[in-house]
Amino acid sequence: MNIGNIFLTLIPIFFTIIIGYLGGYFKIFNSESSKGLNTLVTKFALPAHLFIGITTTSKQTLINQWSFFLTMTIGVIGFYIILLIVARLMFKYDLTAASMFSLNATQPAFAFMGISVLGSLFGAQEIAIPIAITGIVVNALLDPLATIVGTVGQSRLGKSKDEKTNILGIVLHGLSEPLACIPLLAVVLTLLGFQAPDIIKNALDQIGSVTSGVALFAVGVTVGIRKISLRPIAFGISILKVVAIPLYMILVAHLIGLDHADTIKAILLVSFPGSAVAAMISTRFDSLSTETASSFVISTILSLITLPLYISLLM
Repeated sequence: MNIGNIFLTLIPIFFTIIIGYLGGYFKIFNSESSKGLNTLVTKFALPAHLFIGITTTSKQTLINQWSFFLTMTIGVIGFYIILLIVARLMFKYDLTAASMFSLNATQPAFAFMGISVLGSLFGAQEIAIPIAITGIVVNALLDPLATIVGTVGQSRLGKSKDEKTNILGIVLHGLSEPLACIPLLAVVLTLLGFQAPDIIKNALDQIGSVTSGVALFAVGVTVGIRKISLRPIAFGISILKVVAIPLYMILVAHLIGLDHADTIKAILLVSFPGSAVAAMISTRFDSLSTETASSFVISTILSLITLPLYISLLM
């Protein structure tokens, strides 16, 4: 794919983000309405879209995706663990700060940009399962793991009194998130031979079809309402997010033996900007909250350069 075609593909995507940014910057949307947009996408529209995408896929096609799941698990969780160790031992962060640093440098905004970017490159049907798998890895594995580590760190500092209860609740909460449990349910049903009939498909498409535009608009709004800190930590998280983890994913995909098309999907899924959800987890712990919120904005801006570059090199 040449550069001209890449920009023609990405222009509508970034245009929608810019419109959302203007809505946030000029206070047409505030933090509460931004949260509402994020909730619409992550708890309703995208889960509905993924459920239909998976349950209209053949059982054998889904079984063939085990290597993609393994790649995403090793790529995402492995990168988080590597950064956690580096931040703890080299940068001497406390355990909570190390977890928040690593989480925000790892977790991509796949739920907000994956449908549009990958859909325009491969087609909506082709990318439903890869995005669903990423959702399972991020929401059922990465977020609970990072939150557990953060909670353990706080307990060591005397800020958390009931570590075991917190950890159990965190795991259950991660598994109950729609972006984790709905794709998991769809995978189980498909493996049991279920195929969504047209009436269910048409019903869920009513909400699922808004995913792409609303998600991109929500990214823009979130960027527009946030204040940016230009501290080195924020830039460091951003560079790790849009440069380091895609390079790491190339290595993982090669070692697993992923085919070319799935390798491209895996690399692009982790090369999206940082996640607003990860930034909100940092705020919940009151650890690196300004830096992680800023890195979300900075990585979004950097992706204007890195995404076209990756697509031109990979496609």
